[in-house]
Amino acid sequence: QVWLVESGGGSVQAGGSLTLSCTASEYTYCLAWFRQAPGKEREGVASISYDAHTDYIEPVKGRFTISRDDAKRILYLRMNNVKPEDTAMYYCAAVPKICPVNLTTSSVHYFSDWGQGTQVAVSS
Repeated sequence: QVWLVESGGGSVQAGGSLTLSCTASEYTYCLAWFRQAPGKEREGVASISYDAHTDYIEPVKGRFTISRDDAKRILYLRMNNVKPEDTAMYYCAAVPKICPVNLTTSSVHYFSDWGQGTQVAVSS
């Protein structure tokens, strides 16, 4: 099991920026960020594979950037131009196999290890 600990969440105004971090206990092939807003299903936001291939859901393309530092075992999510609809609990996830082709709502079942989450609140 991979232990994951998120940090960096907080409150930010619309149009602002925030960077989330996730420290992993060990190296793993595929890492991803998910989010869950109150009353909604958990959804994948972005994923990054061991070879740095990335995938994003449409609403965050051009605004969010996922990256990983394998030497430090840290996953990042840089969030620029945030919007109120980005408000959610953000979770780091890992799985010891290749990343899914596309992130969908069912991708939550593909990942085996999860962090506890970090809250992001965007005010208008």
